[in-house]
Amino acid sequence: MAEVQSPLNELRATLARYHLSSEDEAALQQSVRNLQELFLLVVIGEFNAGKSAFLNALLGKQVVEEGVTPTTTRIQILKYGPEQARSSEGDLDIITAPLEMLREINIVDTPGTNAILRRHEAITQEFVPRADMVLFVTSADRPFTESERAFLERVRQWGKKVVFILNKIDILEKPEDVERVESFIAENVRALFGFTPSVFPTSARLALRAKQSSDSALLARSRFEQVEDYIQSTLDEEERLRLKLLNPIGLGLHIIERNLPPIDSRMELLGSDLSTIDDIQNQLKVFQEDMNREFRFRLTDVDNVMHQFELRGDCFFDEVVRLPRVFDLMNKAKIRADFARVVVADAPQQIETRVNEIIDWLVSSNLQQWQVVRDRLAKRHSEHAEYVASRMAGGFDYDRARLLDSIGRSALRTVESYDKEVEAARMAESVQTAVAGTALVEVGAVSLGTAVALAASSAAVDFTGILAAGVVAVLGLYIIPYRRRAAKAELARKIAELREQLMNALRTQFEREIERSMRRLNEALAPYTQFVRAEREGLVRQRQELTALQTQLQTLQSQIQS
Repeated sequence: MAEVQSPLNELRATLARYHLSSEDEAALQQSVRNLQELFLLVVIGEFNAGKSAFLNALLGKQVVEEGVTPTTTRIQILKYGPEQARSSEGDLDIITAPLEMLREINIVDTPGTNAILRRHEAITQEFVPRADMVLFVTSADRPFTESERAFLERVRQWGKKVVFILNKIDILEKPEDVERVESFIAENVRALFGFTPSVFPTSARLALRAKQSSDSALLARSRFEQVEDYIQSTLDEEERLRLKLLNPIGLGLHIIERNLPPIDSRMELLGSDLSTIDDIQNQLKVFQEDMNREFRFRLTDVDNVMHQFELRGDCFFDEVVRLPRVFDLMNKAKIRADFARVVVADAPQQIETRVNEIIDWLVSSNLQQWQVVRDRLAKRHSEHAEYVASRMAGGFDYDRARLLDSIGRSALRTVESYDKEVEAARMAESVQTAVAGTALVEVGAVSLGTAVALAASSAAVDFTGILAAGVVAVLGLYIIPYRRRAAKAELARKIAELREQLMNALRTQFEREIERSMRRLNEALAPYTQFVRAEREGLVRQRQELTALQTQLQTLQSQIQS
């Protein structure tokens, strides 16, 4: 007993731990308790199939009520007692009788499976899992009806041993008619359920009359002795114990087999979810790599402007810082104005244009990536809807659908509320602030174009301080070339410094924006990702535990059967 109880109790704990099925847990608990009780023989079938008449014939006296209407409206348990009596316990009627058969077994008479009151059928279905063996009574005038087939399918799911009683054969005129009906039942059971049933044709009505009148010829006509011989030989002490032990094992295996497919379906679904998450993460990785590569390419446009700036400066000093222009060099205001006009020219505007193009490109790329994620999640959500349509929805399906819907709506809101102008302005201000905060500018956060122009013209003012009054005539051939080289070197240094700080500021800001975009996307995906990974890990554990218990119970089943 302990060898059987232990894995069943483990299975109960597993069902409770993972909230799989409170009904299955209760059925297991009852099944384990039944190990300590007498063998339970449950009689089921449609009303008017003659279940009550069969039981009375089996017991040899009128113990349960018979009639042409559904007389059994409650489950009746027949037990041994010193006198025939009836009592009630909830939905059950307890009938006691001083019959030897009832010393070893309890017999359950159930309402008809096609009873008008569906509550009666539900009670029967709740009681069947407790049975150690099932006698399925069907009538010769309507054998193996559609409702009987449907109910038998549910009975077989519990792994019960089922014996068929073909009752009322006295209404059939010829023996070959009985054989034909018997074959009809056996063939249908084989075709539908894959096993060859034991079918016993009998007439319970004739059998009871024969027993009450001691009419051996009538008893032979009823063919009831074959049923009694089978029950008595099958239900000896050893066989009762074997069936008693196999019953909860079969129940446990049935519960496991019923729970594994939903787990596998969920694992398959979550596997696709993980693939979706991996696809999105790979897309984000590729997106980031593409953005970095494109950004480096776009930075060359800014660098080219700076390069052209430097080339114009070199030409300017070649043209201006020479002896014929010596008197022009004394006019600092004019040199500053000429430098701004010729060298600086529209460089600030070009740089600002290039930077704005980078900003617009970055904003559009971020928006496009959000749209990609939104579309991918929307596709997954529609696939989930098809999954739910083909399966019973539960807490798992609800949580998963809710997360997909929530993230999808979040992505949709982000896309719909994504104001490119506002986002570009915010990003431009960040870039301007970064540039204005460098050592080149000490006037605070000015526009990017103003910052570049101010830095360049400041360099020009420094470059014009190269003359001392009255020295050109004597030393011009030496001083002018030297000053020109120094001016070019100073311009190159300042432009290099400006280029480095500008590039660093743009690069830093770009990296900050990409990191911000990636963080927002990952934060939006995080609940879904965490749910999928945690749920799948839990399902893997559930499956491992259930399959381990399945193997243990199958081993016990084989040992008991052999």
